[in-house]
Amino acid sequence: MTDLFEYLLARPYPGRGIMLGTTPSGKTAAAYFIMGRSENSRNRVFEKTEDGIRTRAHDEAKMTDPSLIIYHPVRRTERGLIVTNGDQTDTIRDGHGFVAALRTRTFEPDAPNWTPRISGLLGGDGSYKLSILRAADPEGQRCIRCFYEYEPAPSEGRFISTYEGFGSPLPSFSGEPVAVEVPELGAVELARRIWGALNEANRVSLYTCVDGVEAIINKYEEEA
Repeated sequence: MTDLFEYLLARPYPGRGIMLGTTPSGKTAAAYFIMGRSENSRNRVFEKTEDGIRTRAHDEAKMTDPSLIIYHPVRRTERGLIVTNGDQTDTIRDGHGFVAALRTRTFEPDAPNWTPRISGLLGGDGSYKLSILRAADPEGQRCIRCFYEYEPAPSEGRFISTYEGFGSPLPSFSGEPVAVEVPELGAVELARRIWGALNEANRVSLYTCVDGVEAIINKYEEEA
């Protein structure tokens, strides 16, 4: 399996990323982070809600376009913890099943990048599902929808991101989610380790949840 922290250290711009899995002792673990290149993308923080977290502008006066920027990345439901990089969080929550809900959605309409929609659902027993919806052609006329389902295994998780690095357009993540080692860490320590592995210039916000305990790191609050 891949060391998650080394994997992130080697990639200055994975964009937005989701990790789901199980610690060596069998605790459920989840992480979600956002990165940004533009001022609008970087002008965000995570804040807790009654059922998860949402993004909001750090400085409302600098927010130029809320579409694709403001959403609920995490929601807790009876089916488990939903984690996504867009408003498809609510599509999954309100739909009839993870796969069926995402079949009604496509990648983001941000040509020429056509940013993939990545989504996950972590069950209470440690099983989890991941999905990526990405463009099949440079014109964004067709969508490839990939779905993956994993049974729990101690120390093991999977990681998926929107991009695989820099480029013009940005290259989308492809292939099966990466098998990564999940360490025996609490939510706060896991957040610190992942945050430290993310590119300092591009990291924006990070959320972790281990065995129901949550932690958040925001770039702007860290600098305050």
